[in-house]
Amino acid sequence: MSEIAHLAATIFKRAGKAKRFIVAIAGPPGSGKSTLSAGLHDLLPEGAVEVVPMDGFHYDDIVLNARGLRARKGAPETFDFAGFETLMKRIRAGEPDIAIPVFDRSMELSRAAAAIVGTETKFILVEGNYLLLDEEPWSRLAPLFDFSIFVDVPRNELERRLMERWHGHGRSDEEARAWIASNDMPNIERVLARRRAADLIIG
Repeated sequence: MSEIAHLAATIFKRAGKAKRFIVAIAGPPGSGKSTLSAGLHDLLPEGAVEVVPMDGFHYDDIVLNARGLRARKGAPETFDFAGFETLMKRIRAGEPDIAIPVFDRSMELSRAAAAIVGTETKFILVEGNYLLLDEEPWSRLAPLFDFSIFVDVPRNELERRLMERWHGHGRSDEEARAWIASNDMPNIERVLARRRAADLIIG
């Protein structure tokens, strides 16, 4: 059995007969959280699983510019934490048809109500950098998750993947390296240095 199939089986077993089972998939930028979430989505029962990306709560660039935070986009303070926490509480409470925003990296914009968490959605795969961040207010998320996974990838591999990502979005080598050094790496260090323990760590 592949690692991802084993992980899907673990989640399925842990969920048991629960009506809703919320899984936090955390890790630094470039660790492969979205890829892992998509893979698990395809392996868990069809129609009973939804991926909820924390990135849907990025502040828009207009807000970041007004607050002087554009150069730190992706840091914890550049997200609408209160909005994300409210969404997680609604999901936890099992409200019907909850609309979720999804971040579109090609446009650098969040698309509101881009997906729906239905009443019958049992498995919620929440993915984001700061789900296990041991800082206020992020630490308030802890009781909202039933199971947590941390994706641990060596720094040099993270850097390689991020170079690939930014090339794909049209940045030159120089621009990509500058952004990684000034933005991505500080966020990576913060995720790695200040995280709560996860139920499971994968590479």
